[in-house]
Amino acid sequence: MSLTRLLLIISLFALVGCASGPPKNVNDVCSIFKEKDDWYEHANDSFEKWGVPVHVQMAIMWQESRFQAEAKTPRDWILGFIPYGRVSSAYGYAQVKDGTWDWYIDQTGNWGADRDDFEDATDFIGWYGTYSQKTLGISKWDAYNQYLAYHEGHGGWKRKTYNKKPWLIKVSKKVKRKAAIYDKQLRRCKDDLDDGSWFW
Repeated sequence: MSLTRLLLIISLFALVGCASGPPKNVNDVCSIFKEKDDWYEHANDSFEKWGVPVHVQMAIMWQESRFQAEAKTPRDWILGFIPYGRVSSAYGYAQVKDGTWDWYIDQTGNWGADRDDFEDATDFIGWYGTYSQKTLGISKWDAYNQYLAYHEGHGGWKRKTYNKKPWLIKVSKKVKRKAAIYDKQLRRCKDDLDDGSWFW
């Protein structure tokens, strides 16, 4: 194999690695969508399908993974120094556990869905938020309660298990604030995103 061909292959792998990494500025939703030029389309498709707004989807994903495709929960440790599995099976952009992901696939028929695929993660958040609205009466625009139900599960939200977790209340308020920031930012660039001019 020639040196030129080898360098070309290495360059292609490097480009793929860059494309799949998290956005450079996770605190600006316009910057995220400019860098990841198909993400807005996927998030907006989820909004049109399920009704959970883009800024709420993105705020939940920001909290769960900071937009890292292969995000995992921390490791469990025995005696403080022996690694023993992970805290839970939560994985991917939306940090979904194995059983919940299986439930989503069974309910939607999205058999090829992957948790490390942004399009599937946005669809999951939209589906879950819709289920929260139907079963618990939580507005799809209510980032605070949507996140509580997302974290605690629908049964946990009904039982108000979050009231025993002051740290989770703080996190949910943080998600609410992030959603409001993303919403404000999105108003600045939505027209450009919708007509495609943002990407040129």
